[in-house]
Amino acid sequence: RRPRPHGRPEVEAHAPVGRFDNILLATDGSDYSAGATRIAVAMAAKAGGPDPAMNARLAVAVEAARKQGVSNEAIGRAIDKGAGVGSEKLELELVTYEGYAPHHVPVIVECLTDNRNRTAPEMRVLFRKGQLGAKVAFLFEHVGVVEAVHPEARDAEEAAIEAGAQEVEPLEEAPAEAAAAGTGARFLTERTDLDAVTKALAAAGWVVSVSEMRYLAREPVRLAAPERTEVEEFLEALDDHDDVHRVHAALDA
Repeated sequence: RRPRPHGRPEVEAHAPVGRFDNILLATDGSDYSAGATRIAVAMAAKAGGPDPAMNARLAVAVEAARKQGVSNEAIGRAIDKGAGVGSEKLELELVTYEGYAPHHVPVIVECLTDNRNRTAPEMRVLFRKGQLGAKVAFLFEHVGVVEAVHPEARDAEEAAIEAGAQEVEPLEEAPAEAAAAGTGARFLTERTDLDAVTKALAAAGWVVSVSEMRYLAREPVRLAAPERTEVEEFLEALDDHDDVHRVHAALDA
């Protein structure tokens, strides 16, 4: 990534390079069940506070929940639970595990659990064909990701500069409204800038569908078909675990 020069920031614009294909479990709200969207709302409220006007990630999670048909009352309860308001409090915590899948593919697993003492040994079992505990976080970039669509044609790089994003790239599968006449883009931010960039894009007329932290592989591993199948089966087994929130693997598309 090119550093920002003094004064007006420079934004790196490029085509996708397969980094997002390594996210096995999508959590942008579009693939959520109604229950999962409520968890997303609660986690966003826990991380950034209960006011969607001040917490851009919460605002995106609330909108995703509404699209899934979650009632305003249920959304309100989820916000209160995440923010610790009232008698109910969110018992889930985010726990991250690092290691290798078969064939030395780096993996980061994010779990939402109410009992890490239960989750940890179950992760060890799932990693028996790999290596749990190896430090691989340095092989990923931990960044903020904002996916958004503007209903009109817009210069995404200019929008990124104005919003304070570090990089911008087109969406692999732009929504129908963007494909028709508008613009769809993915903006990458510093972790501390995610909320501010999300708010800036929304204020500029962009409709934000994703605002979250992700791990992006720096150098995805390319495998032949038989080895890739073995790794995919390993990742799918992780994904099937009830506590697993998301799996990031440095596996080339």
